[in-house]
Amino acid sequence: MRSDVIKHGIDAAPARSLLRADGLKDEDFDKPFIGIANSWNEVVPGHIHLNKIVEAVKEGIIEAGGYPFVFGTPAVCDGIAMGHKGMRYSLISREVISDCCEVMVEGHAMDGWVGVSNCDKVTPGMLMAAGKMNLPAIIVTGGAMEAGDVKGQGADLQTVFEAIGLVQVGKADEEFLKTVECASCPGAGSCSGLFTANTMACLTETMGMSLTGCGTSLALDEKKLKIAKESGKRIVEMVRKGITPRSIVNEHSIHNAICVDMALGGSTNTALHIPAISKDFGCPVDLTEFDKISKEIPHITSLRPAGDFHIRDLDNAGGIPATLKRLIDHIEDAPTVNGKSILEIAKDAEIRDENVLRPLDNPYHKQGGIAVLKGNIAPLGSVIKQAAVSPKMMVFSGTAKCFNSENDAIEAIKAGKVVAGNVVVIRYEGPKGAPGMPEMLSPTSILQGMGLGETVALITDGRFSGATRGGAIGHVSPEAYEKGPIAAIQDGDVIDIDIPARTLNVRLTDDEIKARLEKVEIVNRPATGVQKKYRALVGNGVSGAYME
Repeated sequence: MRSDVIKHGIDAAPARSLLRADGLKDEDFDKPFIGIANSWNEVVPGHIHLNKIVEAVKEGIIEAGGYPFVFGTPAVCDGIAMGHKGMRYSLISREVISDCCEVMVEGHAMDGWVGVSNCDKVTPGMLMAAGKMNLPAIIVTGGAMEAGDVKGQGADLQTVFEAIGLVQVGKADEEFLKTVECASCPGAGSCSGLFTANTMACLTETMGMSLTGCGTSLALDEKKLKIAKESGKRIVEMVRKGITPRSIVNEHSIHNAICVDMALGGSTNTALHIPAISKDFGCPVDLTEFDKISKEIPHITSLRPAGDFHIRDLDNAGGIPATLKRLIDHIEDAPTVNGKSILEIAKDAEIRDENVLRPLDNPYHKQGGIAVLKGNIAPLGSVIKQAAVSPKMMVFSGTAKCFNSENDAIEAIKAGKVVAGNVVVIRYEGPKGAPGMPEMLSPTSILQGMGLGETVALITDGRFSGATRGGAIGHVSPEAYEKGPIAAIQDGDVIDIDIPARTLNVRLTDDEIKARLEKVEIVNRPATGVQKKYRALVGNGVSGAYME
């Protein structure tokens, strides 16, 4: 075992001495050393229960004859970070989390590790670390919270953001907002719709890096603890057999993840995370693959924010195995950490609710959840969650209202300066420009709450929350900070959006765009610390905001 370097021989005596200070005994030095990356903290609701899951993982490791070592990683709550400087650190944290896992596992010669994760950047960060290190690894995602209840209707974080818009236009008062605020997020777990955290949990299971059922089992479900304990046992077996992440995840696994993403209507943030993860596993994909599969795989469920179902409903319907069964003619066989292949899991699955997981010939939408748009605004591409777009907005033309920051746009929207027929342009919020590519649930949700969701579009070189719905186009590349065409748009320009045709254009000639860009003064926000490093190394949005 690779940990022998700190366990056996004369030269390992100093390391053994320090490990004895941790409580190890003579008999422990013949056991596999298993790290547990624990993103528990007391800030993020999706993580406040993770210590219980970690304890179950530890039990499984010990029963299987391994020795567990728990270490921490950071986690940013996007909902708490939303709308202020904190959101500029959210996407950056993905790379930090990946680095933390690598530093701890490699620095201490561990034989394998388990990532106990949950929210938006933590799961992809841990997956990226697994691909880089290629040491035996399993991911245990922490699970969704139960949906809230507001006057008999299901509620979640999206409900709170949209209630602000209702108050803004006088359709509700602050007492109603307080009611929504207090009822929408009832306890531990990631937000209860198919937002980024839960999308990534589902895709982690699909890629074969979590045990069956992990992706949709809820945070406080006893099933989650059973899966966690079994994951602890399984990682010891994987270490002994030499089963590594790159022997699990390959180009077929990535293809399957995108298929499930399209069928479920997952977060647009997957268009950042899957390309980045695929690079670290040595089987890179780009947005071309997303758009190709989106045209082949229909959207067969209707989870929040696109519909009314929550993760509990998907789990009750059979979860990821049942989804794979629906897609069995489209997925490609690949290994999983279960020891079963993905096709075996699909064939053994049971579909328990025909409405939550519709047949492919009776979908909610004929195409998959995400569309990739290109044009003279986004020569390299942009992304929209088409499954959450009203039919009225699938083809839309409007006049530009331009803002050089998200906060400027929010102030204008609240002040009534954005009206039906506008296309809100928010720029200098890309990976380099922000820096950090913040997501923007506030402006999109306020527009929805104000009743403008079917008459106002929004485009940005930043990104959106998994809870965003409507005509919201993100990841516009190249970004404004790099003098991409989005920097040339001016108030009053006419913008044409055609989602079925996959186009995004401003009614300007190439020469007009070039002439304007020559006069543009780039907004250059000061960047220090981790933001400065990120700006220097990060790529564009359509490349997954990957740090080379």
